[in-house]
Amino acid sequence: MISSKIKNFTSQYWILLLLVSIKFVLQFTLVNQVYELHRDEFLYLDQAKHLDFGFICVPPLTSLFSSIIYLFGGGLFWVRFVPSLFGALTIVFTWLIVEAIGGSLLSRILAGCAILFSVLVRLNILFQPNAFDILAWTMAFYFLIKYVKTDKSKWIYGLSAVIALGIYNKYTLVFLLFGLAVAILLTEQRRLLVGASVWKAIGLLVVLLLPNILWQVAHHFPAVEHMKALKSTQLDNNSSLSFLKEQLMYLSGSLALAVAGLVAFACFKPFKPYRFVGISIVVILSLYAILKAKGYYAVGLYPVLLAFGSVYLERILSLKWNRIVIPLLAGCNLAVFILTAELIYPISTPLAISQNPTAFEKMGMLRWEDGKNHELPQDFADMVGWREMADKSLKAYRMIPEGERRNTLVFCDNYGQTGALNYYNRGAMAEAYAFNADYIFWLPRLDTIKNIVLVGNQPSAEVAAMFREVKCVGEVDSRFAREKGTGIYLLTGANAQFTQAFYAMADRRIKTFDIF
Repeated sequence: MISSKIKNFTSQYWILLLLVSIKFVLQFTLVNQVYELHRDEFLYLDQAKHLDFGFICVPPLTSLFSSIIYLFGGGLFWVRFVPSLFGALTIVFTWLIVEAIGGSLLSRILAGCAILFSVLVRLNILFQPNAFDILAWTMAFYFLIKYVKTDKSKWIYGLSAVIALGIYNKYTLVFLLFGLAVAILLTEQRRLLVGASVWKAIGLLVVLLLPNILWQVAHHFPAVEHMKALKSTQLDNNSSLSFLKEQLMYLSGSLALAVAGLVAFACFKPFKPYRFVGISIVVILSLYAILKAKGYYAVGLYPVLLAFGSVYLERILSLKWNRIVIPLLAGCNLAVFILTAELIYPISTPLAISQNPTAFEKMGMLRWEDGKNHELPQDFADMVGWREMADKSLKAYRMIPEGERRNTLVFCDNYGQTGALNYYNRGAMAEAYAFNADYIFWLPRLDTIKNIVLVGNQPSAEVAAMFREVKCVGEVDSRFAREKGTGIYLLTGANAQFTQAFYAMADRRIKTFDIF
């Protein structure tokens, strides 16, 4: 009997291993080789060189992941591998949630397939905080469910650690805390608040977050300034309706499971102890809609929702119907994934997309943060043209005599340009900097700046007048790059006033947070 249980356990986890293996294969095959890294990835990789308890644009955990990537050489494979790993672990924890609430192998497979063939594949392509964010939300729900089920304090302490990691990765995890707090107060699980373990766990969370809190205080709360900039430049172009429409798109392959999950939370008696999970989902979705959040902010809610939906369907159907309906739902999920793959994932070349834009336009894929339609989806346009820019910048840098390079600054207009130069030209040229994002805080304080390799817009007449010669030595020609037309300029022979004026401008922008 023991041997049969071991055999059953092993066979179940071989299936989980198969799902995880397919996940890794998908992540590396659904990206056409013509695409490079995304502009955001370059910034996060550069943060590995400046480890701290906080950064201007994101919390510090991503920089630790960047350090690990560079320990393995910093190649494209490892940049892609890390978010793929987080996506694979999300499947694992979804499986564990189903297991924790009593789901059979069939419901585990259904939930696993729902996550495997979902929008998470798109989010797990890029090395951004989003991949770990979804994992952190899923882990948080798992630890909380285990605590409610067992009342063992190890799970609530584990939850504190997971929440701390999640906040160190992305501050939006506080919305999960808010949603859970409201939901717990509205349900019978408010009893959790009288337990000593819960308050100890809250104390542990505060201690774990203290380094970042102190960093925010010392730097005058840049996270708040970043949120203001994000709202004015991006979120104000969104709408509550577009946010809700995006949720339907994200769940298109698993809509039946999602609806089943919501019904289960509302009506299914065995799930009454977990009703707070469903309420928290509704609260967070409502709050995000009101705030006109980006659609993908809510994706962390769906692994737990689909897990409950899978178990609910399994419970209300007979064994005969389970063997029909569950494979059918998994098949539908796969079918939707296959039918939409070319639109959602960077499989097609930029030229192919530009020649056949209709389907992309109908799905809203060509709409950028500026609210306008363009030739490529914004993320795709942010993944081309960088190597060309870096190569031309290196060529400009090598035009400067070696003896003058110590007094030469490589300077860019934005963090994407800066990070791309530092990634592709690492070891071959001086580090690039900008007045944008974290780079302004990393600026070297040179005694004298004699020359500048400038990547971005043409220098103003006022700046040009402070140099002996200003020459455009190239520009980004890639038709589909978001950076198309970006110039590479060589400014030589700065006058005596330039260095002081440059650093005065940097200090002024830091003081006023004019860095986004």
